Amino acid sequence: MYQHILLAVDLEAEDSWLKSVPEAVSYAKAFGSTLHVMTVVPDFGMSIVGSFFPKDHEGKMLKEAAKQLHEFVSEHIPDDIQTQVIVGHGTAYEEILVMQEKIDCDLIIMSAHRPKMQDYLLGPNAARVVRHANCSVMVVRD
Repeated sequence: MYQHILLAVDLEAEDSWLKSVPEAVSYAKAFGSTLHVMTVVPDFGMSIVGSFFPKDHEGKMLKEAAKQLHEFVSEHIPDDIQTQVIVGHGTAYEEILVMQEKIDCDLIIMSAHRPKMQDYLLGPNAARVVRHANCSVMVVRD
């Protein structure tokens, strides 16, 4: 039923993957799916902010994120599941939606926290992904 599953994780927040990884592994095993494990390195947004960092800071951040994500997959995803490691750069929900289209995934799995007051105004990443994804989205509560 699902050939390509996109699992979004925040390597800095264990609650973003603690419950969603077992779900993703279970689904990938059940359907023989490829599991695309993704993390997103945030963008500074304003060029003036980025100007305070060395010119090669983005490349170094992306390289380090890829290294950490490979280690994460080695530690948490069984070897018998076909995996792809993806590092996005920008806004989490936008990068997840772009990648969903790019790899034509059937299912996105991600965690969500209980909304805080500021989330009602801005909207959490999971809510935005659910509203705009062109595939099924499983939101696992942390």
